[in-house]
Amino acid sequence: INVNTLANVLKVIAIPGESLHIKILHKGKDVTQGVGYLDDGTMIVVEHASSDLGKEVNVMVSRVIQTTAGRILFAKKII
Repeated sequence: INVNTLANVLKVIAIPGESLHIKILHKGKDVTQGVGYLDDGTMIVVEHASSDLGKEVNVMVSRVIQTTAGRILFAKKII
């Protein structure tokens, strides 16, 4: 059994339009971005969430990017 393949199969897959509840843990590259993580370690970059550091927010996934390091989700806050 390939452990890497198994880990990829078990990862949570989020699709654009899906809503999630996450905690904003730190700022992103842009000063207005906040960053949180799914339980499987997938990073979520949230627009206009830098003021929500340490808070839990509801977000909607807007796009998913696959990188060599894994998936990165981009999301917008649901108000």
